[in-house]
Amino acid sequence: MQPTPFTPWTWREPSPLGNDPVTAEAAEEYGTTGVDLVGYKVEATDGHIGSIDKASYDVGSSFLVVDTGPWIFGRKVLLPAGTVQTFDHDERKVYVDRTKEQIKSSPEYDKDTFETPEYREQVGDYYTGSYRDYPH
Repeated sequence: MQPTPFTPWTWREPSPLGNDPVTAEAAEEYGTTGVDLVGYKVEATDGHIGSIDKASYDVGSSFLVVDTGPWIFGRKVLLPAGTVQTFDHDERKVYVDRTKEQIKSSPEYDKDTFETPEYREQVGDYYTGSYRDYPH
């Protein structure tokens, strides 16, 4: 269950089903303290959006950079960790709780400024607003 209020840069609470990137089960299976999500496919609530190009697991500032390929003209998007609903490590897929349109309408990703506090606030505010408008 998503923390209330929505916290964009924090992974959801771990569950026994392993819907977080760093679980005891995943660590045992993959022989690491976590799972590298780079290369995983990303699924919105209404279909495939791309694959993970970069992932950060920093506490309180975790995110995914998703390469959308031709779907939105090769644009990359930044998804805060809080948008991730679940993982399927066997299928190498990440499921987010936003629609394609919500992701497409997100603030423009800029590789040079995406880690600045101002950009993080803009993206965090966008996804917090979309969570309130369309809770899943």
